[in-house]
Amino acid sequence: MTAPTPEFLENRTFDEIQPGQSAQLTRTLRLQDIQLFAVASGDLNPTHLDSAYARDTGLPDVAAHSMWGGSLVSSLLGNSFPGPGTIYRSQSLHFLAPLHVGDTLTVTLTCADKNPADLSVRFLCEAKTTEDRRIFTGEAVVTAPSLKVRQPLPTLPDVMLNDTERRYASLIALTRGLPRVRIGVAWPCSSDALAGPLQARDEGLVTPVLVGPRAEIERVAAGMGADLEGVEIIDVADSQAAARITAGLARDGKVDALMKGSLHTDEFMAAVVARDAGLRTGRRISHVFVADVPTYPRPLLITDAAINIEPGLEEKVDIAQNAIDLAHRMGIDTPRVAILSAVETVTPKIRSTFEAAALCKMADRGQITGAILDGPLAFDNAISIFAAQAKGIESEVAGRADILLVPDLEAGNMLAKQLHYLAGALLAGVVLGAKVPIVLTSRADTAQSRSISCAIAQLLASER
Repeated sequence: MTAPTPEFLENRTFDEIQPGQSAQLTRTLRLQDIQLFAVASGDLNPTHLDSAYARDTGLPDVAAHSMWGGSLVSSLLGNSFPGPGTIYRSQSLHFLAPLHVGDTLTVTLTCADKNPADLSVRFLCEAKTTEDRRIFTGEAVVTAPSLKVRQPLPTLPDVMLNDTERRYASLIALTRGLPRVRIGVAWPCSSDALAGPLQARDEGLVTPVLVGPRAEIERVAAGMGADLEGVEIIDVADSQAAARITAGLARDGKVDALMKGSLHTDEFMAAVVARDAGLRTGRRISHVFVADVPTYPRPLLITDAAINIEPGLEEKVDIAQNAIDLAHRMGIDTPRVAILSAVETVTPKIRSTFEAAALCKMADRGQITGAILDGPLAFDNAISIFAAQAKGIESEVAGRADILLVPDLEAGNMLAKQLHYLAGALLAGVVLGAKVPIVLTSRADTAQSRSISCAIAQLLASER
């Protein structure tokens, strides 16, 4: 049973402390503790942050900084034994064994002796895991408070660690073990547009085929210090022609996926959806953002934010099914689809609410398959169980959504970009419903975002 958190800080004065008295503090080490200690201390030793490096040194995984355990001594001294008013004078610790994520550590301080002349108290320190493994021993000397203090616990700011590299690696890992796919990149004539497919190449995801002006592509690459050796370049001087030729590569089976470079989306997609491009299928083409949001426990698929401006019910059936099929490829067996609106009740005054109700009934009748649908749901109810409970919504989807089906392009575009710029979400953009997956990113997207999008395209293309 976990002891309740005290509401007050209360000290023990010098006169109250007697030799032989002791106090304990127990904590379970989390990965976030190691990361936060590294951020605060600046200690970036890979033993603490790189699992592969730690294993190479003979450890089972990353180990905590030794002084993380030492900081628990400081916590115990400063908070309760002796507590507020304590002044640290010295500390000597001997570290005996590493501490790993999941280990529960109990720190014990025992008063060894005290000196009335200067109010100093010497404490013996010992830390053991629940398996009775000693992590460190030592001693600490403090000046104990002479005045009694009892005051409310201070309020500390919330801390959220945004581990972008780990989140990026987890998305890239979706394709682990899959072969590279050939991807045609139309007009990669800016550093970001070129860096994305080259980074994806270096990650082992794709083999890029660059379509655009050779001299300009080589100039951009030289400015980036990028290596183009072995990269196929189809020299085309006009962006519209580059879009048509890139689409033709997919039609002729010469590439497995397509990617927009630094040309405008309308120009690129016009070539893709043209009747003579041969890339249309019986499914309506739609766009999906794959968003990894630091404050949400699973990837979110947001659709449609780039292709269908004001889709009606018929279009939304394909938009939903495209996103569901992608979720399956990402390993989500039964994705939960939240059909978004401004309210949770069906009203003829808001078209998206009765379309949501119709989509749910169509799913019941097998016209949309492979997922659980619910709607209309406001955004807060779709992603927060607490918000849903507050409104009395009982649903398998509410608060647990994997897919957010938005009312229109404006809502989807604003939602995705708010998550990116205000919440630090990683975004990957891909177009579905054509014969090949199409990476469709913004001209402002980073190389990292473009590389993740290539990984999603690889995931889809490998199925073909």
